Amino acid sequence: MLARLLRSAGIAALLAASAALVTPSAFAQADQQKIVDKSVASLDDFMRDPQMKWLQNNINRAKGVLIAPEVLKAGFIFGGSGGMATLIARDPKSGKWVGPAFYGLATASVGFQAGVAVSEVVMLVMTDKGMNSLMTPSFKLGGDASVAAGPVGAGASGDVTSDLVAFARSKGVYGGVNLDGTVVNTADDYNAKYYGKKVQSPDILIRQDVHAKGADKLRAAVAAAAAKK
Repeated sequence: MLARLLRSAGIAALLAASAALVTPSAFAQADQQKIVDKSVASLDDFMRDPQMKWLQNNINRAKGVLIAPEVLKAGFIFGGSGGMATLIARDPKSGKWVGPAFYGLATASVGFQAGVAVSEVVMLVMTDKGMNSLMTPSFKLGGDASVAAGPVGAGASGDVTSDLVAFARSKGVYGGVNLDGTVVNTADDYNAKYYGKKVQSPDILIRQDVHAKGADKLRAAVAAAAAKK
Protein backbone atom coordinates (compact mmCIF):
# COMPACT_ATOMS: atom_id res chain seq x y z
CA MET A 1 0.00 0.00 0.00
CA LEU A 2 2.77 2.43 0.98
CA ALA A 3 4.72 1.58 -2.15
CA ARG A 4 1.65 2.20 -4.27
CA LEU A 5 1.09 5.57 -2.60
CA LEU A 6 4.73 6.53 -3.14
CA ARG A 7 4.48 5.56 -6.79
CA SER A 8 1.28 7.61 -7.13
CA ALA A 9 2.91 10.55 -5.41
CA GLY A 10 5.90 10.26 -7.69
CA ILE A 11 3.72 10.24 -10.77
CA ALA A 12 1.74 13.19 -9.46
CA ALA A 13 4.95 15.09 -8.79
CA LEU A 14 6.22 14.30 -12.27
CA LEU A 15 2.94 15.47 -13.83
CA ALA A 16 3.02 18.64 -11.74
CA ALA A 17 6.59 19.33 -12.79
CA SER A 18 5.70 18.78 -16.44
CA ALA A 19 2.69 21.07 -16.12
CA ALA A 20 4.89 23.74 -14.57
CA LEU A 21 7.07 23.62 -17.66
CA VAL A 22 4.29 23.89 -20.26
CA THR A 23 1.40 25.66 -18.55
CA PRO A 24 2.62 29.29 -18.63
CA SER A 25 3.07 29.24 -22.41
CA ALA A 26 -0.18 27.38 -22.98
CA PHE A 27 -2.12 29.77 -20.75
CA ALA A 28 -0.43 32.76 -22.36
CA GLN A 29 -1.72 31.69 -25.77
CA ALA A 30 -5.14 30.45 -24.67
CA ASP A 31 -7.13 33.66 -25.17
CA GLN A 32 -5.40 34.48 -28.45
CA GLN A 33 -5.91 30.97 -29.83
CA LYS A 34 -9.62 31.19 -29.03
CA ILE A 35 -9.85 34.36 -31.13
CA VAL A 36 -7.98 32.66 -33.97
CA ASP A 37 -10.28 29.62 -33.82
CA LYS A 38 -13.39 31.82 -33.70
CA SER A 39 -12.04 33.77 -36.68
CA VAL A 40 -11.93 30.53 -38.68
CA ALA A 41 -15.55 29.81 -37.76
CA SER A 42 -16.67 33.35 -38.61
CA LEU A 43 -15.01 33.32 -42.01
CA ASP A 44 -16.63 29.97 -42.74
CA ASP A 45 -20.03 31.44 -41.81
CA PHE A 46 -19.54 34.37 -44.19
CA MET A 47 -18.31 32.17 -47.03
CA ARG A 48 -21.36 29.90 -46.76
CA ASP A 49 -23.88 32.73 -46.35
CA PRO A 50 -25.87 33.30 -49.58
CA GLN A 51 -26.28 36.96 -48.61
CA MET A 52 -22.52 37.53 -48.76
CA LYS A 53 -21.98 37.04 -52.49
CA TRP A 54 -20.01 40.27 -52.96
CA LEU A 55 -17.54 39.26 -50.25
CA GLN A 56 -17.26 35.75 -51.66
CA ASN A 57 -16.68 37.05 -55.20
CA ASN A 58 -14.14 39.72 -54.24
CA ILE A 59 -12.07 38.26 -51.40
CA ASN A 60 -9.59 37.07 -54.04
CA ARG A 61 -8.83 40.77 -54.78
CA ALA A 62 -8.12 41.63 -51.13
CA LYS A 63 -4.69 42.45 -49.78
CA GLY A 64 -5.77 41.44 -46.32
CA VAL A 65 -8.73 40.03 -44.37
CA LEU A 66 -9.56 41.46 -40.94
CA ILE A 67 -11.91 39.21 -38.95
CA ALA A 68 -13.62 40.23 -35.72
CA PRO A 69 -15.60 37.20 -34.53
CA GLU A 70 -17.29 39.07 -31.68
CA VAL A 71 -17.98 42.80 -31.71
CA LEU A 72 -19.90 43.68 -28.56
CA LYS A 73 -22.32 46.59 -28.28
CA ALA A 74 -22.24 48.25 -24.88
CA GLY A 75 -25.54 50.12 -25.00
CA PHE A 76 -28.91 50.40 -26.72
CA ILE A 77 -28.55 52.66 -29.80
CA PHE A 78 -26.12 54.97 -28.00
CA GLY A 79 -22.97 53.64 -26.39
CA GLY A 80 -19.67 52.10 -27.31
CA SER A 81 -18.78 48.87 -28.99
CA GLY A 82 -15.64 46.91 -29.65
CA GLY A 83 -13.90 43.61 -30.02
CA MET A 84 -10.72 41.81 -30.95
CA ALA A 85 -9.77 40.96 -34.52
CA THR A 86 -7.19 38.98 -36.48
CA LEU A 87 -5.57 40.14 -39.70
CA ILE A 88 -4.31 37.75 -42.36
CA ALA A 89 -2.37 39.47 -45.15
CA ARG A 90 -1.26 38.42 -48.61
CA ASP A 91 2.50 38.49 -49.20
CA PRO A 92 2.76 40.55 -52.42
CA LYS A 93 5.88 38.64 -53.53
CA SER A 94 4.85 35.03 -52.95
CA GLY A 95 1.07 35.38 -52.88
CA LYS A 96 0.98 33.39 -49.64
CA TRP A 97 -1.30 34.40 -46.79
CA VAL A 98 0.57 35.21 -43.58
CA GLY A 99 -0.24 36.13 -40.00
CA PRO A 100 -2.26 36.64 -37.96
CA ALA A 101 -1.66 39.94 -36.24
CA PHE A 102 -4.10 40.96 -33.50
CA TYR A 103 -6.07 44.20 -33.37
CA GLY A 104 -8.60 45.88 -31.13
CA LEU A 105 -11.66 47.70 -32.48
CA ALA A 106 -13.35 50.45 -30.50
CA THR A 107 -16.07 52.94 -31.39
CA ALA A 108 -18.42 55.28 -29.60
CA SER A 109 -20.64 55.66 -32.67
CA VAL A 110 -24.33 54.85 -32.93
CA GLY A 111 -23.93 52.74 -36.03
CA PHE A 112 -25.01 49.34 -34.73
CA GLN A 113 -28.51 48.12 -35.34
CA ALA A 114 -30.65 48.88 -32.29
CA GLY A 115 -30.99 45.85 -30.07
CA VAL A 116 -28.13 43.92 -31.63
CA ALA A 117 -25.66 43.07 -28.88
CA VAL A 118 -23.09 40.97 -30.71
CA SER A 119 -21.98 41.04 -34.33
CA GLU A 120 -19.26 39.32 -36.30
CA VAL A 121 -17.44 41.46 -38.82
CA VAL A 122 -15.21 40.69 -41.78
CA MET A 123 -13.36 43.53 -43.49
CA LEU A 124 -11.58 43.16 -46.80
CA VAL A 125 -8.49 45.36 -47.12
CA MET A 126 -8.60 46.42 -50.76
CA THR A 127 -5.83 49.01 -51.13
CA ASP A 128 -2.21 49.64 -50.17
CA LYS A 129 -3.40 52.63 -48.14
CA GLY A 130 -5.68 50.39 -46.12
CA MET A 131 -2.89 47.89 -45.49
CA ASN A 132 -0.37 50.61 -44.64
CA SER A 133 -2.82 52.03 -42.10
CA LEU A 134 -2.97 48.63 -40.42
CA MET A 135 0.81 48.68 -40.06
CA THR A 136 0.56 51.75 -37.81
CA PRO A 137 -0.16 51.56 -34.06
CA SER A 138 -3.59 53.14 -34.44
CA PHE A 139 -5.84 54.64 -37.11
CA LYS A 140 -9.44 55.71 -37.57
CA LEU A 141 -11.78 54.19 -40.12
CA GLY A 142 -13.38 56.85 -42.25
CA GLY A 143 -10.59 59.27 -41.43
CA ASP A 144 -7.16 57.77 -41.98
CA ALA A 145 -8.58 55.09 -44.29
CA SER A 146 -11.98 54.95 -45.97
CA VAL A 147 -14.44 52.19 -45.14
CA ALA A 148 -17.67 51.19 -46.85
CA ALA A 149 -20.41 48.78 -45.89
CA GLY A 150 -20.18 45.90 -48.32
CA PRO A 151 -23.10 45.13 -50.62
CA VAL A 152 -25.35 42.47 -49.09
CA GLY A 153 -27.80 40.19 -50.83
CA ALA A 154 -27.81 37.30 -53.23
CA GLY A 155 -27.66 39.68 -56.21
CA ALA A 156 -25.25 42.20 -54.71
CA SER A 157 -22.89 43.58 -57.32
CA GLY A 158 -21.01 46.72 -58.25
CA ASP A 159 -17.57 48.07 -57.59
CA VAL A 160 -16.61 49.48 -54.20
CA THR A 161 -13.61 51.80 -54.13
CA SER A 162 -13.01 52.22 -50.38
CA ASP A 163 -9.78 51.18 -48.68
CA LEU A 164 -11.69 48.67 -46.58
CA VAL A 165 -15.03 47.00 -47.24
CA ALA A 166 -16.89 45.79 -44.14
CA PHE A 167 -19.52 43.10 -43.75
CA ALA A 168 -21.45 42.31 -40.58
CA ARG A 169 -23.75 39.52 -39.42
CA SER A 170 -25.72 39.24 -36.22
CA LYS A 171 -28.57 36.83 -35.51
CA GLY A 172 -29.83 37.06 -39.05
CA VAL A 173 -29.46 40.85 -39.23
CA TYR A 174 -27.26 41.97 -42.12
CA GLY A 175 -25.54 45.33 -42.42
CA GLY A 176 -26.86 47.84 -39.89
CA VAL A 177 -23.32 48.67 -38.89
CA ASN A 178 -21.49 51.90 -39.54
CA LEU A 179 -17.79 51.59 -38.81
CA ASP A 180 -16.94 55.23 -39.54
CA GLY A 181 -15.06 56.57 -36.55
CA THR A 182 -13.99 53.15 -35.35
CA VAL A 183 -10.45 53.21 -33.98
CA VAL A 184 -8.32 50.21 -34.93
CA ASN A 185 -5.39 49.61 -32.57
CA THR A 186 -2.62 47.06 -32.86
CA ALA A 187 -2.84 44.65 -29.93
CA ASP A 188 0.88 44.28 -29.26
CA ASP A 189 0.26 42.54 -25.94
CA TYR A 190 -1.80 39.87 -27.70
CA ASN A 191 0.84 39.49 -30.39
CA ALA A 192 3.57 39.09 -27.76
CA LYS A 193 1.64 36.42 -25.85
CA TYR A 194 0.73 34.50 -28.99
CA TYR A 195 4.21 34.47 -30.51
CA GLY A 196 6.17 34.32 -27.27
CA LYS A 197 8.09 37.56 -27.81
CA LYS A 198 7.54 41.23 -28.55
CA VAL A 199 6.50 41.66 -32.17
CA GLN A 200 4.55 44.27 -34.07
CA SER A 201 2.33 43.92 -37.11
CA PRO A 202 5.13 44.61 -39.66
CA ASP A 203 7.27 41.90 -37.98
CA ILE A 204 4.42 39.41 -38.44
CA LEU A 205 2.97 40.38 -41.80
CA ILE A 206 5.82 42.00 -43.75
CA ARG A 207 9.10 40.66 -42.38
CA GLN A 208 7.42 37.40 -41.33
CA ASP A 209 9.79 36.98 -38.40
CA VAL A 210 7.39 34.69 -36.52
CA HIS A 211 5.07 31.82 -37.34
CA ALA A 212 2.33 30.18 -35.28
CA LYS A 213 1.28 26.64 -36.14
CA GLY A 214 -1.96 27.26 -34.26
CA ALA A 215 -2.99 29.65 -37.03
CA ASP A 216 -2.51 27.15 -39.87
CA LYS A 217 -6.28 26.60 -40.16
CA LEU A 218 -6.98 30.33 -40.32
CA ARG A 219 -4.39 30.94 -43.04
CA ALA A 220 -5.67 27.92 -44.96
CA ALA A 221 -9.28 29.12 -44.63
CA VAL A 222 -8.43 32.55 -46.05
CA ALA A 223 -6.38 30.99 -48.86
CA ALA A 224 -9.23 28.61 -49.74
CA ALA A 225 -11.77 31.44 -49.69
CA ALA A 226 -9.58 33.61 -51.93
CA ALA A 227 -9.09 30.74 -54.38
CA LYS A 228 -12.84 30.48 -55.03
CA LYS A 229 -14.44 32.51 -57.80
